[in-house]
Amino acid sequence: MALLQIAEPGQSPVPHQRKVAVGIDLGTTNSLVAAVRHSVAEVLPDAQGQRLIASAVFYGAPDEVRVGHAALQMQGQYPTDTLVSIKRLMGKSLADANEMDMPYAFEQVGNSVAVVTRHATVTPVKVASQILFHLRDLAQQTLGDDLVGAVITVPAYFDDAQRQATRDAARLAGINVLRLLNEPTAAAIAYGLETGVEGIYAVYDLGGGTFDLSLLRLSQGVFEVIATGGDTALGGDDFDQAIVDDFLQRTAQAPLSSSQHRHLLMAARQAREALSDNEQVDVATGLQAPLDRLQISRHQFEVLAQPLVQRSLACAQRALDDADKQVSDVQGVVMVGGATRMPIVQRCVDEFFGRSPLVDLNPDEVVALGAALQANLLAGNRGSDDDWLLLDVTPLSLGLETMGGLVETIIDRNSTIPVARAQEFTTYRDGQTALALHVVQGERDLVSECRSLARFELRGIPPMAAGAARIRVTFQVDADGLLSVTAQEQSSGVTAQVAVKPSHGLTDEQITAMLKDSVAFADEDALARMLREEQVKGQQLIETTIAALERDADLLDQEQRKSIEAQIEALRTKLGQDDVDQLRLAVKALANATDDFAAMRMDRSIRLALAGKSLDEI
Repeated sequence: MALLQIAEPGQSPVPHQRKVAVGIDLGTTNSLVAAVRHSVAEVLPDAQGQRLIASAVFYGAPDEVRVGHAALQMQGQYPTDTLVSIKRLMGKSLADANEMDMPYAFEQVGNSVAVVTRHATVTPVKVASQILFHLRDLAQQTLGDDLVGAVITVPAYFDDAQRQATRDAARLAGINVLRLLNEPTAAAIAYGLETGVEGIYAVYDLGGGTFDLSLLRLSQGVFEVIATGGDTALGGDDFDQAIVDDFLQRTAQAPLSSSQHRHLLMAARQAREALSDNEQVDVATGLQAPLDRLQISRHQFEVLAQPLVQRSLACAQRALDDADKQVSDVQGVVMVGGATRMPIVQRCVDEFFGRSPLVDLNPDEVVALGAALQANLLAGNRGSDDDWLLLDVTPLSLGLETMGGLVETIIDRNSTIPVARAQEFTTYRDGQTALALHVVQGERDLVSECRSLARFELRGIPPMAAGAARIRVTFQVDADGLLSVTAQEQSSGVTAQVAVKPSHGLTDEQITAMLKDSVAFADEDALARMLREEQVKGQQLIETTIAALERDADLLDQEQRKSIEAQIEALRTKLGQDDVDQLRLAVKALANATDDFAAMRMDRSIRLALAGKSLDEI
């Protein structure tokens, strides 16, 4: 009898042949690559033994590109040619970039922003791909084999455009993306598998450029994200900028050149890191007096840092509210990101949650380690102890625009991904053969207050009476958090679909304001929705009544017709006003005025249908 070469699901057909996959933490300040070797996840060092690879790229001439620490060494001499913190520009527009306090010149390239250096104009995707290529090369040299793929981490609050940009950068670097994984979730995997803890845990992730707070329920190998909050405009860079702004105010200096700005940011970061262990620091800036030395005490710094830390804790409170949890429900707080080493951050987190934060694992490495564990699993290297499941969530709600500029939510925020949800819609007018679909993202009831993601059209709908067509719209979010939308008319089968690829991401203000506004304007939005819905109902009733009068007005006497037309005009007047109660009464009045007319039209239709037919035929 012939034997088939078989294996357990998720395992390699040949047990000794493991597929090589890595986890990559593409960070704002530093990036890391990690892999599972001998059943243990570990960060891979470069040739100099450094595990943290600077997220920096230097563009020199001719076609000279340096990545990592080699690039960082050039920033003092060539500040505008050495690109750092590029992650903040991923998926952003030119307008977004110009609002950021970054020492670069920007220009538009296609639908994306680009950074202008002396010898090259490069998009954030291109810069990120150089960093990813460097990490891929480091991994292949260390592991001695080609990679089958990588899990790349992104902030939980990265929107669809930012995730697409990350995936595009990986493709340029020749990396097969097994999955995009939210950074706090990756940290929870590493921490949970390392310690075997269970219960509800918060992951406080403060990196160089972004902040995320996720709540996860860890239970018997299941990692379930129950809520997430964040701020993509909050990180170590902002603490450094606060130091620079204060220093310039104290020295009463005029606007800086790009080179001076970069030197001061470098000195501010050095001072901030030194203040974790010292009460006072004095850092040489490399500039001329009076900007030659940056002196600051820990107390001075913590006064500057306090508003930024409070912004992070406001995100934490929103995540708790979304999950319907109290601070007392949280068993522990896992600290992630180098910026969490600041004493003021650890102290404020302790005070907010009422417990000392967990720093068992290196906060710089924990995200990469979790990504490596997930990559190893997705590559098919599941071991006997790898019986765990990951359930992540969507950060913001997704929906469609309906008549009246209202949002019909299809997928709620904090829905577990991957997820697919469908809803049926119909046509507004008689004989309508096409439908325009507008996909939006946000928490408000009005389209004007949400962010537009994509527009597409469904054509070829059979002409029917208004409301007769059945159009099924399906939203599908994959494991990477990327969205696709399909619309199908059920009777004919005509279909249209779109993979949502917006040209740029949310602005920093939009991301942080969306959830705040959803709460602050909840009552106002509810009233606006009621008004819009009643306006749509009223307009539709007017159009239907006028169409009926054009066909069957002979059924009415003069007084009846005048009464109906008067009610139509009264309703038209109310449509332009903001009194929902008066509008509702006007809609009801017109409906009542047309009841007898509708009955007469029904009788005529029945008589016409039966005319000339025998009882047997009927």
